[in-house]
Amino acid sequence: MNTTPSPAATAATTITESRFLRACRQLHVDATPVWLMRQAGRYMEEYRALRAKHPILEIIKTPELAADVTMQPIRAFNLDAAIIFADILPPLEGMGISLEFLKGEGPVIHNPVRSKADVEALRVPDPQESLSFTLEAIKLARKELDPRGIPLIGFSGAPFTLASYAIEGGSSKNYLHAKGLMMSDAPTWHLLMEKLSEVVGHYLLAQAQAGAHALQLFDSWVGALSPADYREYILPHSKHAIDIARQGNIPIIHFGTNTSGMLDLIQEAGGDVIGVDWHVDLDRAWDSLKQAAAVQGNLDPVTLFAPWPEIEKRTREILDRVKGRPGHIFNLGHGILPGTPVENVRRLIDFVHEYTAIETK
Repeated sequence: MNTTPSPAATAATTITESRFLRACRQLHVDATPVWLMRQAGRYMEEYRALRAKHPILEIIKTPELAADVTMQPIRAFNLDAAIIFADILPPLEGMGISLEFLKGEGPVIHNPVRSKADVEALRVPDPQESLSFTLEAIKLARKELDPRGIPLIGFSGAPFTLASYAIEGGSSKNYLHAKGLMMSDAPTWHLLMEKLSEVVGHYLLAQAQAGAHALQLFDSWVGALSPADYREYILPHSKHAIDIARQGNIPIIHFGTNTSGMLDLIQEAGGDVIGVDWHVDLDRAWDSLKQAAAVQGNLDPVTLFAPWPEIEKRTREILDRVKGRPGHIFNLGHGILPGTPVENVRRLIDFVHEYTAIETK
């Protein structure tokens, strides 16, 4: 009887015991794992060359292109995880919302959701049909990532952030329409959030089933709310989405910006790893959590435009704050900015590995 593990089984074991996934489980690692939000993007020449030929939605909806973009930073840097190349907004299209990315303006919703009738008309589609392109991209990316022993992260926008885009019709500074609906018509708000939580939860679960090793829920706009509003209007719905995604039995990262005053509520909504932006010291953020959890973060993305000595100093300060605590995943406090020097990204990743490996010997 042949007891030699198959190559696929060996790869699965290697990935399960990777730095990133061990840190998600709060286990000790040989060096702090690093991945960077928006690590595939406009700061890379390879990506800019592809964007010159294809609009962003075309790349996202062409699995071969999306998988290739996912791999671009993996080929360029010594990263500990890949994240599938996608966007948070395509799930809205399957619900009946018309989405377009306009040059110089970003995403635009042509039929914003503003009334009870608008919300009632929204569909709750099967992600296998409405988002099959991302699920297929995950399968293709796995074929390249598995031999490298690198895990893949799937993701979705959170219900509040998607609701805000759908209601505002695009980006917003004050969220007048979204907050207005929330405060003036709570039943319609909750109906919208119930539909979105179903879409988000099942989309995340489908990504796990397609082969993602971890999931991240992005609530990029939720910092616009007070803790009281988050608890009443958001937390139950984010929790519902995460509870659905939990059926995938893989780690879940829960990330929001400007949330330092409600990290305990973010954790209450769910997540094995809590993402932290740069508005709070990482050790203080970790101490504010009610239960044990891994923590991800939290270098200010603008730091990467500074001279290397300043980048090293600020990175060292973050690592020193959490030295010896298992469960830290190094990341930026938000996505890499366009124009970021590629060499600074490379040096940052290598420095985190080298510095923490020395410190843990």
